[in-house]
Amino acid sequence: MTGKYAQLADQVASGIGLLREGAPQTAKAFTALAIAATAPKVLDSKTKELIALAVGIAGHCDGCVAYHTRAAWKQGASRQEIVETVATAIYMGGGPAAVYGADAVRAYDEFSAPT
Repeated sequence: MTGKYAQLADQVASGIGLLREGAPQTAKAFTALAIAATAPKVLDSKTKELIALAVGIAGHCDGCVAYHTRAAWKQGASRQEIVETVATAIYMGGGPAAVYGADAVRAYDEFSAPT
């Protein structure tokens, strides 16, 4: 998987690596927060990734869209779940969220394409 969104998601992950070098305590705290926030409890990890995706869309964050679409896909999210997450983000974020939401659907299609 070497498409645009895979590269962008990889850039997000490598960016955290850069932070680990320059600000190791901050990066460690952020990683601990991410692990704690996405751990399955009442909400499963897939649902939490879909929520993170919606927030990324509404926040107009390209890297967030790629990273959390891939994470949701890895957690077993279907294309329809991505589309419904996008619809909710559009409801909360308006027109700009529609642009980023379409990117999330494109990213899902890229991640789920046969290799």
